[in-house]
Amino acid sequence: MTIKTAKAHRVGMALLAFSIAAASHGQDNLTLEEIVVTAQKRPQSLQDVPLSVSALGGEKMDAAGLNNLEAVSTYVPNFSINQTGISTTISIRGISSGINQGFEQSVGMYVDGIYYGRAQLARAPLFDMERVEVLRGPQGILFGKNSIAGAVSQTSAKPSQDFESRITALYEPEHGEKDLRAVISGGLTDDLAGRLSVMKRDFDGYVDNTSTGKKEPAADEWLVRGQVRWDASDNLALGLKLEQSQFDVSGRNIEVIGDTAGETGVGLSTVYPIFSGGEALDADQNGKRQANGDTSENKTHNATLNIDYQWGEHQVTAITGLAGYEYDELCDCEYTGLNTFTLGLDEAYRQWSQELRIVSPVGEALEYIAGVFYQDSHLEFHDDFNVPTTSALTAVSSALAGYNSQRFFEQDSQLWAAFAQATYHVNDQWSLTLGGRYTTEQKTASRFSQSSTQAPNPDVIPGVTLLDLAENVLRAEPHSEAGKRDEDSFTPLINLQYQISDSAMLYATYTTGFKSGGFDVRSNASSDPAVGVPGAVTSALGQPPSPVGVFEFEEEEATSFELGAKTSLLDDRAELNAAVFRTEYDNLQVSIFDGGLGFNVGNAAAAISQGIELDGRLRASESLTFTAAIGYLDFEFTDYDNGECYFRQAEFEPDTVTNAALDMCSFDGKRQAYTPELTGSLITNYQHQFQGGLVLNADLDLIYSSEYLASPSLDPRLTQDAFVKVNARLALAATDGFWEIALVGKNLTDEAVLTYGAEVPTSATLVGAATGQQGLAYYGFYDRPRSIALQARLQF
Repeated sequence: MTIKTAKAHRVGMALLAFSIAAASHGQDNLTLEEIVVTAQKRPQSLQDVPLSVSALGGEKMDAAGLNNLEAVSTYVPNFSINQTGISTTISIRGISSGINQGFEQSVGMYVDGIYYGRAQLARAPLFDMERVEVLRGPQGILFGKNSIAGAVSQTSAKPSQDFESRITALYEPEHGEKDLRAVISGGLTDDLAGRLSVMKRDFDGYVDNTSTGKKEPAADEWLVRGQVRWDASDNLALGLKLEQSQFDVSGRNIEVIGDTAGETGVGLSTVYPIFSGGEALDADQNGKRQANGDTSENKTHNATLNIDYQWGEHQVTAITGLAGYEYDELCDCEYTGLNTFTLGLDEAYRQWSQELRIVSPVGEALEYIAGVFYQDSHLEFHDDFNVPTTSALTAVSSALAGYNSQRFFEQDSQLWAAFAQATYHVNDQWSLTLGGRYTTEQKTASRFSQSSTQAPNPDVIPGVTLLDLAENVLRAEPHSEAGKRDEDSFTPLINLQYQISDSAMLYATYTTGFKSGGFDVRSNASSDPAVGVPGAVTSALGQPPSPVGVFEFEEEEATSFELGAKTSLLDDRAELNAAVFRTEYDNLQVSIFDGGLGFNVGNAAAAISQGIELDGRLRASESLTFTAAIGYLDFEFTDYDNGECYFRQAEFEPDTVTNAALDMCSFDGKRQAYTPELTGSLITNYQHQFQGGLVLNADLDLIYSSEYLASPSLDPRLTQDAFVKVNARLALAATDGFWEIALVGKNLTDEAVLTYGAEVPTSATLVGAATGQQGLAYYGFYDRPRSIALQARLQF
């Protein structure tokens, strides 16, 4: 179980204090290794970048076994990635995109300079990286597209003329994890270098599916990346990267974690005793589930051509990118062993982009970056909702027997942008930076929905068929829509820096950001009120009115202020950085429950995200180094009247109900889900060289989070308590680096961490139909429990 909240708060606050206090025990003349980042599109020391950035090196990622961005996010304060039933949510400082395939992410993802805006790409394997940088706050100038909450920049390890090769193998017996990785890099000719990176990972899972007798989620992943770099002349260099990956998953890390039987007297367990998880609401996660099978098959591919030309003292860079993916999923989306419905989803996406920029030399009174950007993309999405003739839902209405609903969506997008950022060094202490980006985008889209039934389809009443009734019960109606939208935006930036000394810098930043509008993929109904199930269903059969859907939604906007400091201490043996921020978000794109099985997108929310972020490093001795970070987040919805009510909210908080018929409640004054007040990490590295040619390398990582709500409906029943995760690695290696063998432990205190939770779909409907009373069940995604793996590496 997780530790108590109060105790965890004390531990979290102590993370940074511990590393700073240790400074008094260090030795003299020890300096930290410089961290170089490209957060401003040119190599810079992290201490010279006037914004809140966290950077994680590839060596640390490999050592800690961080296989994807979700694992990386646990090490970075105010940054989280959470998988939901049919999507992935990426959040920085509490801002994220809702669950809709029409959304691009509020956190822009960039891989080797190429924009990855789709949520599914966050699940791709991560391997052989130089570093990952997390830039917090709107990044509207140099990164630009939709990076309204922040940006994640991933940089692959590059080819080198020096020969390098390594093979790494990992085996973890408890969950059946087998991971094999190989890298070879070196000069092919005097001016041509290449690099080949290959990985294969298999994982059996850690949740017992008692329906299938298998472990879940079982993963099968592989990645192949080939790169070449050609130094064509003293002034011209070209780099080409080709990459393909596949990550297939069978099952999910989902458990039904309780129902309302202990609260209201009825729940899903009292109606259908076979379902898994009929414990009280405060029941522990038990590592078991019942489900009829979930699968997710994913393929990604990308190609990047990078051309660098030294034009006098200026550098001109052209980056051409092709990227795409396909996935096919089958979701048993009521997450129990009941036979109710299945949902199939498939999506295909491709994009190509071109960026051209010029970077001035450093050291001049005026330094600048300017460029243009173009992107063309195409999206196809299809889902298939099916109710078998033997479904338990037929107890609600016989009209649902054999019901099928399919939805088809296509979208094309073309985007142009021009950007510039200039820094004028007024004198040795003061610098002023001004920047701006102008973006124009055109989108065209279409959505088509159709329904059918295997059962006979007679008229229930004149003009109203049985299929009409089924569509009304599920609040889904056949329709067809098409549209086109054009929008443009200008996002400015003003930054002022003051260099107090060679070891201390202060900065203040004002910037804005936006996320483009678009088209709703998953709305179940037409946006035209005239389209719908005949009104006689409402008047004669007592059914709710036919819903009005959504097809188009508008852009989000953000205004941000940040004050920060970058300092070096103790003769460069320590660093301490701080940032204080406040960002106001307007017209947030949110998914609003339609009262049935779907959600409608609307610009229906405003919020304020503010807080403090601290990070630092300390080299306490020649052998011992500490890295610490902590983030405090104060998040509040200031205008959100259309949130989904949690179960019995009308009883507990009657003043918050805004639309009882559609089960809508106000979120004003509340925190967003996945927004813990405090997050932090403490990374300790100890190295010791023995006589005889052996090196001991020990890492101890503490990952802290205060409590947070894990449900998009902000249901207090689905609260994750504060916790501290402990990861560790103990390695013994040859002094020359030829071999290394290590034990890698993750979540050593075996914390049961709930990353996402919600009501089991249709459970309230089934309980109500069977008993006439209120009751339902809940499900949750849980992180991996304790694991200890053996890792070995050979490096030639």
